[in-house]
Parts: sequence; C-alpha cells; structure tokens
Amino acid sequence: MRIHFIISRLKGGGAERVLTLLATAFAKKENYNISIITLNDCEDFYLIPSSIERISMDYGSIPNHTIKGIVNLSKFYSKKENRPDLIISFITLTNFITIIVAKLFGIKIIIEEHNSYLRAMQNRRQLTNFTRKHLYKHADLLTVLTSFDVSYYETYNVNVRVMPNPCSFLPLTTQLKAREKTILAVGNLDRYNHKGFDNLIVFIAPILKSNPEWTLKIAGTGDKGFELLTKLVKEHDIEDQVIFTGFVSNISELMQASSIFILSSRFEGLPMVLLEAMSQGMASIAYDCKTGPSDIITNNINGLLIEDQNSEAMQTNLQLLMNDPALRATLAEHAIQSLEKYHIDTIIEQYENEFKKILIKG
Repeated sequence: MRIHFIISRLKGGGAERVLTLLATAFAKKENYNISIITLNDCEDFYLIPSSIERISMDYGSIPNHTIKGIVNLSKFYSKKENRPDLIISFITLTNFITIIVAKLFGIKIIIEEHNSYLRAMQNRRQLTNFTRKHLYKHADLLTVLTSFDVSYYETYNVNVRVMPNPCSFLPLTTQLKAREKTILAVGNLDRYNHKGFDNLIVFIAPILKSNPEWTLKIAGTGDKGFELLTKLVKEHDIEDQVIFTGFVSNISELMQASSIFILSSRFEGLPMVLLEAMSQGMASIAYDCKTGPSDIITNNINGLLIEDQNSEAMQTNLQLLMNDPALRATLAEHAIQSLEKYHIDTIIEQYENEFKKILIKG
C-alpha cells in the first residue's frame, strides 16, 4: 500500500513528530511504501529513515503558499504513477490544500487535526473555519486527538474519530529510585502564554522558597520567551532554583532523573510531552485545561488533575506531591501502566482498521 504523508514543514512541533513516528512505523512493515511530502521547505528537524521517500513541493515563483501548494501538488498527481493509494494530511491549512487536490484526482484521504477546534490562528481564522465547516466533510476520515472535538465536527457531517498520539518513548519497565528533587516543565519558551510558563513562575515562587532543596527546570528554546521568563524569575527572587536548560536532545534522560512533571498550559491538544513524562516514571500534575490532560490523567490514580487555572489548588497539590514520596511513586507506577493505548503498535493497528474501511468503500 502506497501512502503519502503531507505537511507544511518538518519543523520541531508535536504534529511533525507524530507524522514522523507514524511514517517510520509504517515504513518498517513490509506491505507499505511510504513517502513524506512537505509543501514549504525548511530544514527537517526530525530524522527520516532512508526507507522513506522525501519529497518537497516548495518550488516555483508563486508567492502565495496556499496557491503554490495546490498548483504544485496538482501537477505532481497529474501523473498517474505519482498517485498513492492514500494521503494522510496534517494540520488545517495543509488539509485545505490536500482535500482539494485529492478530490480532483480521486485519491483517498485521511486528514488530521492536532489542535482543538476552539483554536485558530487569528490571521487565518476565516480560512480555518471554512475548511473545517465546509471541506472536511469531503475527506474520507478526520482524526482528532480528544473526544471533546467529535460532536463539533459531526455537526458538519464529517466522518470523525478519536485517534490519540502515540507515545514516542518506551515506558520504563522498572521504576528508577534515585531521582533528583526536580520539577520539570517542557515547551517552546516563546509560547509561554500557551504553556502557562508565566503563571508557573508566579505560583511556584513561594513553594520553591519554602523548599530550598527543590528546583524547577524548564526545557525548551525561544529567545523572546526566555527574556520575559528570566525577568519574572528575577522579580520573584528564585534565580538559584530555576534552570532554563535550552534545547535538550535527551529529554527522556532528563525525565528519568526528575521527580515531578508539571503541565501548566492554558490549552492543549493531546500533550505528547505529558505522555512521555508519564512513560518515564514521573509523577505528573496538570491543569485540567479545555482538552487533553483529562483524556490522559485519571485524578489521584495516575496523576493529579487540577481545576483549570486554579493557581491556589495547583500550589496546594504540588506541595503535597513534593512532600509525599510515596504518593509520587504510586502515581508514577500507575502512569506507566495506563499508557498501553498510546503504544505505537496499538495506534498503528487502529489506523490499519480505518484503512480497510476506507478502501472497502471504494
């Protein structure tokens, strides 16, 4: 079976990481021929196996990216030998392009949303809403990350189902005993509002001051965010207890060495970093923001789920977690046990079931 995975760029984002994981997993199976197509060029952030064909559609003099994508992809598929059995397309604006082209050439297509329908870039809101309300019903399948979004798309006669992200790390088989007294947060620093890092520094400051043996590590890059967040750290006089690690290539090792993972986001899709932290035996605490964490965490079983943006409740429960190593160990153990449905093999099997349904429909 020939599958083309299509996305705008392979930059360092969550959707790009999921695409790479899925494409790599399918490429390892004998009955798949996999290609990755990008519509706009940048240096690939993720390593692509040599068994996967890599195609760029970023050529020509058309200045508008959307029109250029439609034209170049159409020219490519106008040659019958270039057409796959199935396209899997990622993210709204790329989906706008691929649905049009797939329907033009009679190619089966799965489209993927990696954000809640509540989110749209302000400067592209009109096009985003048009795509979701009027074009998505022409795709063979839309996958979303959480059950929160299903009813919205069903309103517009879209064939939609929940398809969670695969966890990119193998879960620990034995819990590590020697962990630092470190609270870990991960994300792009320039997206500090999205990730809630600005609030995190404010509410964690008094906790760190009363627990001098603990540190907060924030892993991620972003010059503007770094400038703002370091200023906040200085204002709250916790410079000795907050570490900005920058880019971390071995994030799993950092997770294995840390005790508590904190997700302070104002909104999410399905946070892969939370899955990864839980797989590495971390005790996790997260705001119950609009989508994502509640699909992963069962409160007081495999993590702590805190009322959305209730900083006082977050402070109370974080302090509880820091003071109770037995609770941390219990939550971490249950976290590892709860991740089977996010294993890459489980996700691939679900995709293959959907492939059969789509191809049987003809």
